[in-house]
Amino acid sequence: MKAAQRREEIFGIIKGSESPVSANTLAEKFGVSRQVIVQDIAILRANGNTVTATNRGYMADAGSCASRIIKCRHSLEELVDEGMLIIDAGGRITDVSVNHRLYGKISAKLDLETRTHVEELYRSLMAGASKPLMSVTDGYHYHLITAEDEETLDRIEQLLKSRGYLIET
Repeated sequence: MKAAQRREEIFGIIKGSESPVSANTLAEKFGVSRQVIVQDIAILRANGNTVTATNRGYMADAGSCASRIIKCRHSLEELVDEGMLIIDAGGRITDVSVNHRLYGKISAKLDLETRTHVEELYRSLMAGASKPLMSVTDGYHYHLITAEDEETLDRIEQLLKSRGYLIET
């Protein structure tokens, strides 16, 4: 079997599994070393496939196949509303970033998928442990949003626009 075909099959197995698939399991199935599987995963990622490594194995993000970077502005108090709008409309907030005049682009991974995730983030920020990135840019920030399809992303943008959070670029 050629390497490209093996990688296709590896991604199909990972994508089709509801639980993480270990590198050792994949290595045994394809008769290669664990290191070959690790390299195959790196190549799959480099080719744009979303593969997440966990302590139990690899998982593919099969539910989110469309993504978009959006620019927003709102207050800390409106953070929950913004997050709930995105989640309830079928989106996932992958990260947040700001363009700082001195330091350039600063980003943080969020992976907010549920209303509970949004509430936990807000509680953490309100506890004073840290300030949100948007605090250094007067509320302006970017999100990488993923969703099942482009229509869902369009709907999310319309909802954010209707609340005055979306900054059109």
